Amino acid sequence: MSDQGWIIFGFMGQVIFMSRFVVQWLSSERLGKSVIPVIFWYLSICGGAVLATYAIHKKDPVFIFGQSLGLFVYIRNLQLIRAEKRRNNALHDTSESSALSASEHEQTSNN
Repeated sequence: MSDQGWIIFGFMGQVIFMSRFVVQWLSSERLGKSVIPVIFWYLSICGGAVLATYAIHKKDPVFIFGQSLGLFVYIRNLQLIRAEKRRNNALHDTSESSALSASEHEQTSNN
């Protein structure tokens, strides 16, 4: 890739990375409280990966370290979000089963 191509690539990474803040801000404004939507983490990974690739090309150890470390944090946050959803789904399934069992018990008691 030409030098100009790499510069465009690096700027694309910056735009993707910056867009996560815009998404977070708009989501917070819409809900009237500070929130971090899941898309924030996906934009962080995409932008961070592009910027890390650019940093590797530039052979900039400070930039490489910063972007690489960030990628682990972004991925870990998505893992935590998925784990929480699985726990919530399991709790929801358990509460539905309990409600169904109580309803079935009530029906058999009335017969």
